[in-house]
Amino acid sequence: MRFIGIIIEIVNRLTLSITALSVGLCLLGGCKRDIQNTDAVRKGVLAYFAKRSDLLSMEVSVTNVVYHDNQATATVHLQAKGSNTPGSGMDMRYLMERQGNEWVVKGRAGGETHGEGTATPPASDGGSIGAMPQTLPPGHPATPTLPPGHPAVSPDKQPGKQK
Repeated sequence: MRFIGIIIEIVNRLTLSITALSVGLCLLGGCKRDIQNTDAVRKGVLAYFAKRSDLLSMEVSVTNVVYHDNQATATVHLQAKGSNTPGSGMDMRYLMERQGNEWVVKGRAGGETHGEGTATPPASDGGSIGAMPQTLPPGHPATPTLPPGHPAVSPDKQPGKQK
């Protein structure tokens, strides 16, 4: 009888130890939350933008996230608050890194696009990238003369022309 009592006591202690170990492992595993979601990424982007006062007037939405273990690439759409004009705003891609239970912006990724246009403005024939175009966009009213009181501009000093 005494032998059976010792075996029961050993089994009880082993059961208690295994239960305590299982609970401990569950608690340790629960400390690392699943933050692979758009809301967690958006919080990281907003924390990054909070450092810049010029971005406080912008609507921020995360349109796409690609996860790679503890890193992510987020596509963020920035648009002026209250603006709902199609094609307005710009899309930026940010490299993010998981730090604990949050995402932190590490910098911008390449290939940003602005509105419906291209990432880099096309070069004009006679000037640098971004020089004033020599023609007006379709539907733009004609501007045949300079405003009253404006000095004359000689043809060799037109925007975008090299000397």
